[in-house]
Amino acid sequence: MWTQDEAGPYTTQPYAGKSWQPSGEPITVPHEYIRNGTAKLLCLFEPQSGQVRVKGVRNSPNEVLHAWLKQELSSIVAALPPAASRLSDAENLAMWQGWRGGLTARITLPGALPQLRVLLVWDNLAGHTTPSLLVWLMEHGIMPLYTPLGGSWLNMAESIQRIIKARAMDGQHYEQPA
Repeated sequence: MWTQDEAGPYTTQPYAGKSWQPSGEPITVPHEYIRNGTAKLLCLFEPQSGQVRVKGVRNSPNEVLHAWLKQELSSIVAALPPAASRLSDAENLAMWQGWRGGLTARITLPGALPQLRVLLVWDNLAGHTTPSLLVWLMEHGIMPLYTPLGGSWLNMAESIQRIIKARAMDGQHYEQPA
């Protein structure tokens, strides 16, 4: 199981945080805020192993997100060991149909479905439900599971992003999004 989320946007401004400043010498930050753009963080997290895959981007339209996801998920599936026990075609179809039953907009399953290899937990953004991406996921044995509205706390990638943000940005003043 992997979880996915996009974090940000993060602006080029001073971020409050802990400091090693000597007593009586407070941190100083520039008084002006220069708008040099924003950055976002794409994140895949596997809770079982703690493995995190991230990429910093300037923005995350479908073209950017989908290309990154396809690249990362392809390498994840390729690295998986062969399935220990193969499901019968009927059992495999039942698993895929069970997933489809929870969707508000039904999609047609392809005739030949691969064995289920990965569960992908992510939120209900419109870009996560595009037909071309869903077909690609199914062709690679990846079943997307969507968190309910207001249920972002169910996606553990969000927790990892908070940790990454705190460690990378607290007490920093980035002047460029890169």
